[in-house]
Amino acid sequence: MALHRTSGRRGLGAALASTTMLLWGVLPLALEATLVEIDALTLTWARFAGSALVLFAVLAARRNLPSLRGLERGHIALVLVATLFLALNYAAYIIGLERTSAADAQVVIQLAPVLLAVAGVFVFREPFTRLQWTGLGVLIGGLALFVAGRGGDAGANPTLPVGQAIIVFAALTWVVYGLAQKQLLHGWSSFHITLYIYVGCTLAFTPFAEFGRLAGLEAPGWWLLAFCAANTIVGYGAFAEALEHWEASRVGAVLALVPLVTLGCSALLSSHWPGSVPPQTLSASSWAGALLVVAGALVAALAARNEAA
Repeated sequence: MALHRTSGRRGLGAALASTTMLLWGVLPLALEATLVEIDALTLTWARFAGSALVLFAVLAARRNLPSLRGLERGHIALVLVATLFLALNYAAYIIGLERTSAADAQVVIQLAPVLLAVAGVFVFREPFTRLQWTGLGVLIGGLALFVAGRGGDAGANPTLPVGQAIIVFAALTWVVYGLAQKQLLHGWSSFHITLYIYVGCTLAFTPFAEFGRLAGLEAPGWWLLAFCAANTIVGYGAFAEALEHWEASRVGAVLALVPLVTLGCSALLSSHWPGSVPPQTLSASSWAGALLVVAGALVAALAARNEAA
């Protein structure tokens, strides 16, 4: 019976991590389209505000709103850390996306799950096999090859190296957020934690939001904005739940597959609806690097599954 429950938790964790992978894979394409209409920080404010309102409404309907009285000093500090670093992650990612492309953003940001996996080993003492370490080594090599291959495009896009550096910073901030979130899950519901963080991030971005631009959006822009907000709450909700049911190292390995989803969706949209998304033009070495990222992630994920079996 205990073995069955453990297997069920692992299966649920894998499903939740895969949901996050798919949602985060299509997100940069939607963000690129929405950035044509509004600026980066207003878009980020709208994502957090919409997600906070939806989550508040769901928890209120279930009479499951969190109580501030249950907060201890240690919890407050962790919530503040998680809020600050998730806000920094969102801001850095979308500013980096403006200066690169969806492909660049999604491949470079894979440093985040790699570093989260490593942090899970050292901070939470989670198991990590030699084969998983090999997979992560291949993934890191692929990232290096991808960035090197994109170096030749810096002449046509001078902001490319700066954008990539900003996305590296976004990856580092996301790891700190993930560690704080994982620690908070020891005593709190993931939905309660997420609500606190979303409200905090909404307040943080309010001074920078240009509400006049939101008022000027037409129907397609509102639909894109609604999708980005829904992607935020569902994607991060699934991520938080995945951390509750699965080790951080394994969640990180699954999320390393996100670039494959982004590149596949981009190719599909460009083929069937030309002009709907910016074309993702990559050199042969960049494609090789992206494929190595995917291969390394698959090795790490399969090694984790074999260990569990």
